[in-house]
Order: sequence, then structure tokens, then C-alpha cells
Amino acid sequence: MKTKKWQLVLGAAMALILVFSFSGCAGAGKIAVIPLNGTIIGAGEEGLFTSGGITPKLVRNYLHKASADGTVKAVVLRVDSPGGSAAASQEIANEIRRFKEDTGKPVVVSMGSVAASGGYYISVYADKILASPATLTGSIGVISEFIYIEGLLEKLGLQMEIIKAGEHKDMGLRPMTDEERQIMQTITDDLYEQFVGAVAEGRNLPRETVRNLATGQIYTGDQALKLGLVDKLGGQEEAIALAAKLAGVTTPVVEEYGTPGLWWGGLLQQLKLLPLGEDELTLMKVLEGWQAVPRY
Repeated sequence: MKTKKWQLVLGAAMALILVFSFSGCAGAGKIAVIPLNGTIIGAGEEGLFTSGGITPKLVRNYLHKASADGTVKAVVLRVDSPGGSAAASQEIANEIRRFKEDTGKPVVVSMGSVAASGGYYISVYADKILASPATLTGSIGVISEFIYIEGLLEKLGLQMEIIKAGEHKDMGLRPMTDEERQIMQTITDDLYEQFVGAVAEGRNLPRETVRNLATGQIYTGDQALKLGLVDKLGGQEEAIALAAKLAGVTTPVVEEYGTPGLWWGGLLQQLKLLPLGEDELTLMKVLEGWQAVPRY
């Protein structure tokens, strides 16, 4: 019995020594790699057909984990997204900025195949942005889509009756008037200026310079580097090395965060129900009542 007791004590002591040795070792520390893949969606847009998106809650949980772990010295965000909800993109970008301010831990974005529109928006407050030469990024702009489903309802033998209070409450469920188009254009222009302002602030660029680039055009990583939209060309390994350098870590240990899969995700993919394209998702949102939500 005494032998087992001493073995337990000795094992615990060795574990503590290893922990203190790692944490006290000059230049040691973790680099957390956080995957952000898919369309950017708000909490209210989550559902059966949008389970794989990037949400503010997902990013917040990841960053909270990195913040709570004292051995994590820097974060690499692996962004692969064509964009999505304007409001959700703003919330995620603010979460990243707040994480930097609260923890002092460097944040580096590593762009994948696509980090455009909202995918670029959520990247702008990182300390550094890396892209591959062939990465598609930029697309700084706003779009709102309206789909009128009257013809579809007629083919299905359905009829929609609207009872409203408020002149424009049914805007988007029927063809818009000129006044309503101007209302939507004003909203879109306002969101556009917010996007331009975020890029100017995050990238430390003159607002007018950003506005000249913000035509909705996509850029390759090589072009984006020359335009000042990214800092360096490279992949995930280069981003990890840069994050470690910014954090003063010479012997980094990489910890990759991951999202546990939903049990029915594989089944739906086998049934060819996932992934849906952007047009199909937009139609689903219309049928669910999400009409003309502005997107980055």
C-alpha cells in the first residue's frame, strides 16, 4: 500500500515539474490554430441547411478557449469563407479586436482558397494577414437580394395573403416601388461605408484609398499584397511561424481547434442534401422569412 502511495506522489510531482518546466521555459508556448470555414451566418439563420457556417458564437467560444489557456501565446485564424451576413461579420470582427485588446495575444489570419467580402471583413483587425498567391480575397462591397416567389406559389397551387401594419412592412414580398428601392439603396450604401471604415481602420489605410479598392472586385493574394490588403504571401505554416515570432515564442507547440461534427451531417451529405449552393440557401431563407438580408 505504501509503495503505491509513493508511486502516486512521485507521479504527481513529475507531472508538476513537467508543467512548470514547459511554462517557465523561455520562448515556449502554444499557437492556437482556429478554423473558420464556410458562409458567415447569424444565430437566427442557423438551421438544418446552414449548420456548417461561421457564427459569432462559434468564434467567441474559440477565442474564449484561447484566452483562458495561459499557455496559448498567439492565435492563427484559418479563414476560408466567401462572406455572408453583414451583421454577423461585424460581430465576429469585433470579437477578434476585443480578444486582442483584452489578452494582448497576437492574431494572424491565414487565408485559404477564398477569404472574400465578409471573409475579408472578419480578417481586417488581425495583427497580420497572410494569403497564398492564388487566394481570392477583397470583394469589399454589399449586396441585397430579393426573390419574388409568386410564380412558384402559383405552380404549387398556393396563395399568399398579407395583412400588414406599416406601409413598407411587406417590402420584398412583392415588386418594390421606386421609393422602396431607394430605401434599400440607402441601407446598402450605409453598410458599404461601414465596411470601408472597418478596412481603413484595421489595415491603417486612408479611407479614400480603401473606397477606390472597394468596388466589389475580387483580388488574388498577389494583387492584394501589392494593394496593402494583406501583409505577406504564405500558407498556414508561415502564418504559424509569424504568430510565434510576434509572440516571442521560439519553440511553438501548435494546437488545432476543431468543431465536433453533428451526427446527421454525414448522412445528409451522403443523401446529396449538403452542401447547398448560395442560390439554394437564399431560396431557403426566403421561404423561412429571411428576405433581403444585406450580405458582405
